[in-house]
Amino acid sequence: MLQTTDTLLLIVDIQEKLFRSIHAKEELLANAQKLARGAGVLGIPLVWAEQNPRGLGPTVPELAALLTAAAPISKFSFSCCESQECMRALRASGRRSVLISGIEAHICVYQTAAGLAAAGFAVEVVADACSSRTPENKRIGIEKCRAAGAGITSVETALFELLKVAEGPVFKEILNIVK
Repeated sequence: MLQTTDTLLLIVDIQEKLFRSIHAKEELLANAQKLARGAGVLGIPLVWAEQNPRGLGPTVPELAALLTAAAPISKFSFSCCESQECMRALRASGRRSVLISGIEAHICVYQTAAGLAAAGFAVEVVADACSSRTPENKRIGIEKCRAAGAGITSVETALFELLKVAEGPVFKEILNIVK
């Protein structure tokens, strides 16, 4: 079970030029925003990466506006695990459980999930907050993440798992986010 004291949110490459060609991009963006808002309410730290931002542009502004607690980490490897800066940020958090949202599911998300699992992190890929250019590539990416040792979850499952109880002001805030 995810714990607020040991979980970190990792957002991978939800960037302008990639985003334009992503399957079900509106759903992806809405769910990534819910995750980011929920992480803020629950006190979950986040790390966000951008693949070659000079070539692919910055993170989409609607999401970047919610990620002000940290600066984006530029990378050129598909896996965040191949970026020393990403791994430094993950290790510095002290968290051992990583929720992943991002694009593309079959490339950067998969390679990151596999690398983190191999490095001993507990990994949960948020399937409804990940996508690829085609539904088939998303399906393959999610399957490969699972085969590499990652758990598969959804935005609501993850947020309510972290929340634990259906009472209090934090519950009401999370409920408003997922509605």
